[in-house]
Amino acid sequence: MEGALLCAANHAPLTPITFLDRAALVYPDRPAIVASSSGLTRTWRETRDRCLRLTAALAALGVHRHHVVAVFAQNIPAMCELHFGIPMAGAVICTLNSRLDAAMASVLLRHSEAKLIFVDCALLDVAHDAIRRISQSGATPPVLVLISELLDDPSDAKLPSGRVDYEYEHLVGNAGSSPEFAVRWPADENEPIALNYTSGTTSRPKGVIYSHRGAYLNSLAAVLLNDMASTPVYLWTVPMFHCNGWCMAWGVAAQGGTNVCVRRVTAATIFDAVARHGVTHMGGAPTVLSMIVNATAEEQRPVARRVTVMTGGAPPPPKVLHRMEEQGFLVIHSYGLTETYGPATVCTWRPEWDALPAEERARIKSRQGVHHHGLEVDVKDPATMRSVPRDGKTMGEVMLRGNTVMSGYYKDGAATAEALAGGWFRSGDLAVRHEDGYVKVLDRSKDIIISGGENISTIEVEAALFSHPAVEEAAVVGRPDDYWGETPCAFVKLRPGAAAAAKAGVVEEELMAYCRARLPRYMAPRTVVVVEEGLPKTATGKVQKFELRARAKAMGTVPAAAAAKSKRSKL
Repeated sequence: MEGALLCAANHAPLTPITFLDRAALVYPDRPAIVASSSGLTRTWRETRDRCLRLTAALAALGVHRHHVVAVFAQNIPAMCELHFGIPMAGAVICTLNSRLDAAMASVLLRHSEAKLIFVDCALLDVAHDAIRRISQSGATPPVLVLISELLDDPSDAKLPSGRVDYEYEHLVGNAGSSPEFAVRWPADENEPIALNYTSGTTSRPKGVIYSHRGAYLNSLAAVLLNDMASTPVYLWTVPMFHCNGWCMAWGVAAQGGTNVCVRRVTAATIFDAVARHGVTHMGGAPTVLSMIVNATAEEQRPVARRVTVMTGGAPPPPKVLHRMEEQGFLVIHSYGLTETYGPATVCTWRPEWDALPAEERARIKSRQGVHHHGLEVDVKDPATMRSVPRDGKTMGEVMLRGNTVMSGYYKDGAATAEALAGGWFRSGDLAVRHEDGYVKVLDRSKDIIISGGENISTIEVEAALFSHPAVEEAAVVGRPDDYWGETPCAFVKLRPGAAAAAKAGVVEEELMAYCRARLPRYMAPRTVVVVEEGLPKTATGKVQKFELRARAKAMGTVPAAAAAKSKRSKL
């Protein structure tokens, strides 16, 4: 339009590292970081100074724009600082799964070409093994910086052995690392800020590229999704390596909040942190919710104020949602992927739903909901790219587009083109859309069971199992069947009391009968396996269904005329 002028006065690249300056200005003396176990507390003013010194140290070590700097750590204070210090040096932060073994860590470090790696003292042995593997391959290993944070259990402490090039606190406290260092702001907001590797539960992990713009917008969207007012107290039960903590590593700073860091996420640490620090918000996979509702009387402490919990992954069972409410936790159900910077949709609550019975409220809450402010979501036929009817029945693939969809897969142009074909990101998740526009995910396309031509949603079968009072964990996969092709096979972990009282073969038959009474008969499991030691999970709490599928396949086919067989096993 005539008279419009785009210039420095009205345009600057969006980046979440600006949140740090504002937090230090507006909330200088408020606690920014608290280490729950050690009692360490740092203000926003102190945090900004430390991040600037860290940035100066990285520059002095030869880190340039767009260099990848890896972090291999649990949810410790340094993780919060590195989310600002590394991008402020113009570099790209790559947070590695803290549960990786040395073989996979070495693969990701080689793929990312990380120049440095910051290593948590608790993970030093794994890092040393990974670096040894890189050296043996003939590649140049990254410079290793040791983070000597206190451990939750002092008996775990040990002197570092092996190669350590630098120590974190020495870099931050070095006289040559000035808090007046000039931040390397992005010249273009589409420059990379983070490299996140997918969980690898279905295939080899891919490196997902986040931009400064996407991270900025998703951080603000995450604040809104979590219903965060100013100065929240956020308990880190989401791994910060996972989508940069669903972008809350930056979002908490935007609101001048307090990061409460814990190494081990247990029911006891959650209740203790809520009581001691006045936690207002937290997040996590359904396994975190399960910890809370199954906490013993000794682990529980009174929840003085409501705690908002954002959960993602598999839909939380209605019974779990109801019990969370009774204990003082408000659960917000979201859905997203690494490729969408974490949560992309949310089950936004409507006031008229408050009058509904508790079970109906929980059922509505278990839906994935609608998109947040940073993108658009649709459910489409992947062949025709037409939107499915809003009838709650017709299945299609969840597709997303907008400012908080990844820039692409690092070094994999073919996979990027395939994922973004047609102008939408194809999630691989199957869903329906209800009349009110809310999306309900039924399954991963890989997990859907096709039995005698009927599509069976494993999520719906799992929800039925979860409603049984004896069931603590449940996952359903397909098992080969001589007649139907495949039929549902349920793996369950029983609650401690129920497990002690259960008789082999009886509880399995009871669970199958229970499902038959609540589901169409073809959806009910024909095999139930009681897993005494819990289901296999990723570090982010997602059940590794590929392991369960392999287990079900190894059982052989279900004989056409045979009654369902019960099994007991240890995984």
